[in-house]
Amino acid sequence: MTQPSLLRPQPSTLQAKPSVMRQLLQVPVIVAALGYFVDIYDLLLFSIVRIESLRSLGVAEASLLNEGVYLINMQMGGLLLGGILWGIMGDKRGRISVLFSSILIYSLANAANGFVTSVDQYAVLRFIAGIGLAGELGVGITLVAEILPKEIRGYGTSLVASVGMLGAVLAYFIADNFEWRIAYFIGGGLGLLLLLMRVSVFESGIFTKAKEKSVSRGNFFQLFSSGPQFIKYIRCILIGVPVWFVAGILMTFSPEIGQALDLDTPIVAGKAVMWEYIGLTIGDLSSGILSQYFNSRKKVVLLYVLLAALFSAVYLFVPLQSSALFYALCVGLGIASGYWALFVTIAAEQFGTNLRATVATTVPNFVRGSMILMTPLFLLFRSQFGILPGAGLLGLITIGIALLGLWKMEETFGKDLNFLEK
Repeated sequence: MTQPSLLRPQPSTLQAKPSVMRQLLQVPVIVAALGYFVDIYDLLLFSIVRIESLRSLGVAEASLLNEGVYLINMQMGGLLLGGILWGIMGDKRGRISVLFSSILIYSLANAANGFVTSVDQYAVLRFIAGIGLAGELGVGITLVAEILPKEIRGYGTSLVASVGMLGAVLAYFIADNFEWRIAYFIGGGLGLLLLLMRVSVFESGIFTKAKEKSVSRGNFFQLFSSGPQFIKYIRCILIGVPVWFVAGILMTFSPEIGQALDLDTPIVAGKAVMWEYIGLTIGDLSSGILSQYFNSRKKVVLLYVLLAALFSAVYLFVPLQSSALFYALCVGLGIASGYWALFVTIAAEQFGTNLRATVATTVPNFVRGSMILMTPLFLLFRSQFGILPGAGLLGLITIGIALLGLWKMEETFGKDLNFLEK
């Protein structure tokens, strides 16, 4: 029998798999990353321009904190409602249609923020913007998780989040160089430009196959149909709460915290947010790489939650008295809470295709919406114990419930996502 020539390419060579980099740089992954970039820009812009914009609207200095809390809660209320709406639509009508619709709503709403003349108008538009912003991350992560091979899924979702987090850095520089109304106009314009790129994005093959089967899709109440199902869903929410404690409390109210620490110069909220999100970029990239290295999502989330506890304690209780060191701690807090993409990936991997977008979209928005509970608690603890002990007590609660959620959670690394929830 004639032996095959050693010089002749073998079939396995001719049909070699695409490189990891080529698979990661598919159009849907790139567009999801850029979409999250614009999402973070618009989501964090209010935290950055909070004081400037409220002063411009004639809000008294004594009311800046309370009015800021009111507007944050309106935005978070929109995120809660939008998370449910877009999650259900993502499983019923498809991932791509949600990405188009959500970005259109939040782009127009954020541009309209530049025209407000009262706090009430501001509140309504932050609520509408929140509804639109709720659809971007969860559906984007779901799409990326479903189109990438399971062996490199963690790299893809980390890439999306890492690029996205840099949106906060752009938001700071835009707000620092332009009037706050212009910053909102720019955010809306970026979203509309991104909408043009979405034309070339294709639907998830896993979802397309699921549509052909006679199974209920996007049934939000199915998550509460049994005790184990409900507990699994709640666990996914609890592990992400410390991330938003850092972003929503420690960073948003960093000027007041810095004043309580008697720092050498006043803290600028926008700068604190910028440095934290630089840390988040590093954290999201490193947590994804570590999860691939250790073949585990749970171990890496545990590590980062414990780091967040450590950096929060130093941030609030170590008398550094230097604004430069304070901003350095913001980077550290960002790195420690940089398991956001990993946490959303875990949520997407826990549930079947017919509920995946619903879970992956509602879970991060319920975490963001936890601000509605955290801010009143923060104000209560602040009035009872002072701003630093009050923030510390709230941080202890959030870390505690995250560890509780992580306890006995299913490990999902390398899990095949081509399955349905019955």
